[in-house]
Amino acid sequence: MAGRPGYLTLPIFSVLAAIGYVYYTAVFLAVPRWLGLATAAGVANAAAFTALAAACVATYAVAVRRDPGRVPPGFVPDVEDAESTVHEIKRKGGDLRYCQKCSHYKPPRAHHCRVCKRCVLKMDHHCIWINNCVGHGNYKIFLVFVLYAVVASFYAMILIIGSVLHSVPKDEQSSNDSSRTSISLSNWQIICGVILSPLALALAVLLGWHIYLILQNKTTIEYHEGVRAMWLAEKGGDLYHHPYDLGVYENLISVLGPNIFCWLCPVSNTVGNGLRYRTSYDIPLSTQPI
Repeated sequence: MAGRPGYLTLPIFSVLAAIGYVYYTAVFLAVPRWLGLATAAGVANAAAFTALAAACVATYAVAVRRDPGRVPPGFVPDVEDAESTVHEIKRKGGDLRYCQKCSHYKPPRAHHCRVCKRCVLKMDHHCIWINNCVGHGNYKIFLVFVLYAVVASFYAMILIIGSVLHSVPKDEQSSNDSSRTSISLSNWQIICGVILSPLALALAVLLGWHIYLILQNKTTIEYHEGVRAMWLAEKGGDLYHHPYDLGVYENLISVLGPNIFCWLCPVSNTVGNGLRYRTSYDIPLSTQPI
């Protein structure tokens, strides 16, 4: 069951539990102790974090459920199509890429996932935390979820740190019973902060990595393939250029969509059908990226 997309698995429950734990700590412990829910600042921060947490859950659910992209039955690349200037071939033999397990040709940038047991359009990687592949159909929504999760993690850390620092002077002046309760709440928040610190760092690194890939219009698989291709090209005295690198702005559009105001919105406006992608060979030489 762990390998079938759409099924709820232990990692998915873990992510949802972590979101709930952080939300409860931030909104019902940190905000009341620091700002108070009866104040305008407290209500505003509680409402803002609630909206952010809701956006995290919504985008996460879409990333889990959305199909990353299937190869149509009977797909055959048209080698005589004048608009398709690049056709991916096998390293050995130079034949068009064919998946023996799925018994069909592979479109450009598609790869076979051993976990999902099928080919995925523009496959980036298989993520156990969403029990799904990240590909053409859900890459943007996955990226937006990671972005929201990073913002929420650092936001929660600020609220928790502020709450703990604000409550220290009060704990020293309070009675024994209230002091014990306050210390217990502080310990709960500290534990949450200890969990959040490496989580926020890991998510920030993951976000930075995918921003780096987007700027070059690469997937994680293409990055590793490009390292080998660059080494082979340099060994033969040639230069390697990633064929799908269209320049920074065009690369961003190809992933995030043509409307710049919707780039960070939790909507998926995927460009194209995932069977054909523009390449740098489609761009006039005078406007090609350096």
